Amino acid sequence: MEKTELRPWAGLADRVLAILRCLSCQGALLPVENGLTCAACRRHYPVVKGVVRFVDAEHYAGSFGFQWLTFRETQLDTERSRRSEADFCRRTGFTPEELAGKLVLDVGCGMGRFAEVATRWGAYVVGVDLSLAEEAASENLRDRDATFFQADVFHLPFKPESFDYIYSIGVLHHTPNCEQAFKVLPDLLKAGGGIAIWLYSGYHKWYRMSDLYRKVTRRMSPRTLYRLAHIAVPMYGLHQFLRSVPLVGKPISGVMKYLLPMSFNPDPRWRVLDTLDWYSPWYQSKHTYEEVFRWFEDCGLQDLRVILQPIAVQGRRRLLRSAQSENSEESEVNRCAV
Repeated sequence: MEKTELRPWAGLADRVLAILRCLSCQGALLPVENGLTCAACRRHYPVVKGVVRFVDAEHYAGSFGFQWLTFRETQLDTERSRRSEADFCRRTGFTPEELAGKLVLDVGCGMGRFAEVATRWGAYVVGVDLSLAEEAASENLRDRDATFFQADVFHLPFKPESFDYIYSIGVLHHTPNCEQAFKVLPDLLKAGGGIAIWLYSGYHKWYRMSDLYRKVTRRMSPRTLYRLAHIAVPMYGLHQFLRSVPLVGKPISGVMKYLLPMSFNPDPRWRVLDTLDWYSPWYQSKHTYEEVFRWFEDCGLQDLRVILQPIAVQGRRRLLRSAQSENSEESEVNRCAV
């Protein structure tokens, strides 16, 4: 067997193998020649194209598999651009100092855009995605401290209290039930661990027309929709021209934006990608801070705060009582010493 086929489990970090659990019985998983096997019930999880699979199909996420295998490197940061790093900061509020040396879960990793940032900051990232996108992520970050699995957010193969930090950026709103998907995650945090999510905003109604079109576009084959998304390339130029026309140009452009929502990213390839990403998902919910804060509170998370780009919320799992007491006592000693 080729070396690349062995890498995901033969070289699996001890800290990752230690937290993996069988989906059937929660037994520990052992590395074998062709995947992972439960030590208790013997259920087997195969490796396919270099990635261990905890699901047998992409289900509702098939469009994302096509999308990220097609645009496998488009959004990766380069020496000339740190846009993904900027987006990561604006949507999670995490810092390099927080993540360095920590075990971090990336829920809906796609092609590894944000996992690349977190590993660059010194984190060890475990990425999961329901689609085939994790194949691209595994290839893109093959020399980083990262491991990727194909898995379902509603049935994740990890033991409780495994991760120091968890983030999910632009993913949970593409599941059948965003709230339920989120509420799976806090139990996977260590005491005092941090979690951040970014979701589509429900405050602005500019997406009404696109939601109408999505009744049709989400049923199209990804390849057909990919070709249609290229209309965003010339339409961008048309909007730029209209906005230069005195008096009537900007109003006409505004009406067109409402009637045919699309990405206005200056980079043509990003523009096609973003437009495809908007029209292709089967599920696409929008949310408010009020409801998202309620989710965090329902899970007992604390220190909730709004991050820069709506809808982005960060929180922390409560410390254990003993840890809280120790920290309180330490703070009191320090205060008295001063």
